[in-house]
Amino acid sequence: MKLSKKIVIVTGGSGLIGRAILKDLKSRGATPVNLDINMDDSDVQYVKCDVTDDHSISKAIQSVVDEYGVIDGLVNNAYPRTQDWGSDFESIKSESWRKNMDWQLNSCFVCCREVIQHMLKQKSGSIVNIASIYGVVGNDFSIYEGTSITPPAAYSAIKGGVINFTRYLASKFGADGIRVNCVSPGGIFDHQDKIFVDNYNKKVPMKRMGLPEDISPSVSFLLSEESGYITGHNLIVDGGWTAI
Repeated sequence: MKLSKKIVIVTGGSGLIGRAILKDLKSRGATPVNLDINMDDSDVQYVKCDVTDDHSISKAIQSVVDEYGVIDGLVNNAYPRTQDWGSDFESIKSESWRKNMDWQLNSCFVCCREVIQHMLKQKSGSIVNIASIYGVVGNDFSIYEGTSITPPAAYSAIKGGVINFTRYLASKFGADGIRVNCVSPGGIFDHQDKIFVDNYNKKVPMKRMGLPEDISPSVSFLLSEESGYITGHNLIVDGGWTAI
């Protein structure tokens, strides 16, 4: 993939999928920059950033511009959430719902707005927003039976919003040389309850949960020049979950 020397910002790069994205980008010759509230031990450039704070986002992005002069790519991967994330729908407090919508969906908006201002000057750039299969299809609640896991209602609303927001940006800025796409992962293995994992594996056509390394190459592809005529697309990487 043509990513050599590309400067790519990855929000939430210290997380499970974020680390894999940083590693894959670096292996392909890009210069990834991790914007996260927590520093990771990855051997990449790190800039402290709280994506729930607009000023922190602006300051972090400007520091990348000051350091490198350009921003070739942005991956909106950060996943901030409240402590009551995953409460039963009937128990969700309005304040919690609003805060999660703000932290996740609005942080994606702010990051895109700040980065696109620089990309417009360059007349080039690629943005990848991390969405989810649950922004595309409804939840299969049967796979959670017998576990304490409750899929968050806000997650589906947020990821569905991210997908259509991506289409809006692709439509608006395509003529300016800026491409905007999504990657929607299926379930990613993270040592969840064994009952859940077994239920998931039985349903998904490829009979296993995804790994972070299954997702990262798709992100790199959409950031690269190899995908130069792709914009407004939602690339679903789910082992066939949404095919059935």
